[in-house]
This record gives sequence, structure tokens and C-alpha cells, in this order.
Amino acid sequence: MKQFIVACALALPLIAHAGGVDRLKAFIAGAKTAEADFTQTVSDKNGRVSQQASGKMAFARPGKFRWDYSKPYEQVIVGDGVKLWLYDADLEQVTVKSLGDVIAGTPAALLAGDNAIEKYFALKDAGEADGLEWLEATPKNKDTTFERIRMGFKGDVLVQMELFDFFGQRTTLKLSRMVRNPTIAPSRFQFTPPKGADIIGE
Repeated sequence: MKQFIVACALALPLIAHAGGVDRLKAFIAGAKTAEADFTQTVSDKNGRVSQQASGKMAFARPGKFRWDYSKPYEQVIVGDGVKLWLYDADLEQVTVKSLGDVIAGTPAALLAGDNAIEKYFALKDAGEADGLEWLEATPKNKDTTFERIRMGFKGDVLVQMELFDFFGQRTTLKLSRMVRNPTIAPSRFQFTPPKGADIIGE
């Protein structure tokens, strides 16, 4: 299954001796846009890798984001603030959903949502491991795909996210080449279905 993750990487304002929760809140307060490269690995409950992917992402808070998967398949995910568009080039298929129904319990709500983060998540510091300062976010909406989300910071930069679903799968996102608050053209968060593509949903 082609699982998509809406998430992103950002450089954050430096907070001396701050835990992961404080770093996340600083990000929400200080970052309106971001761009980054990412690699994504999905592992099963036994640690076996079932999927690897990479590409580029960007977002503009609140609620606008874009993920361009380039390897091993071409896939585009766009949140335009109202709807979420998922384009699978291999299938020539576009899936459309209401963004409000999708975003509440996802990483997008953590990073690209509004400021009411604790409305959607229970947050707690998760200590240090592998040279990173971690936080753990548990969605309050039980209809979400994810059981919990971990975010790891190195210094003032978010460099890794780990997403655990209810089937024991773990999706690891490693983030690089992060740019905080770049100027991004509004057209980047708009999506027009390619001619001839099948459209499913709204």
C-alpha cells in the first residue's frame, strides 16, 4: 500500500536546554513556511523494511502543504487549505478529500496546522536518544491512522519523525536541506488534475 505522510522539516529558534515539546511550540510560533528534502522508510512490526521513498516537501501554515515523491514512484500530495489532492502518476489517478476530515490527527496538524495543537494531540517530552531530543504526540482523535508520532530534534533543527500505526508499522522520515520561512509561490499549493486522469472523491 502506498502510504503517504504529510509532514515536514524545519529549522527552529534555538531554545537552551529545551525539551521536545518546547521546541515544537517554538516552531509553531515562529515558522510560517518551510521547504526540505526527505527520505521515507516503512518497516513492519518485526523491523523489516517494506517501502522506501524520497522527494521534496514544502508547506505554508495553516493547512497548505505539498509533497513531491520522486523515487521509487511519482506521487504528488497537495493540501490547498480546503481539499487534499493525491495524484498517483502510475495509476493516472487523483483522489480528492476534504482537508478538515484528513488533517486533524496527522503530522500535518502538528506542523502545518493552526496554533491549537493541543486540541488535537497529547504532547510529552520523550527524552534523549540517538543524539536527538524527542517528543511524543498522541492523537486525541481515535479515527486517525496513527497511534503515536515521535519527533526528534538536533540542536535547533527537526531532523526526524517516526510514525507508528495501529498495525505495528513504523514510518521513519529523515529530513535534510531545511529552509525555514522561505518565500513560496501560492501556485505551489494549488493542484490541477492532469488531462485524462481519473478523479475519485469530491
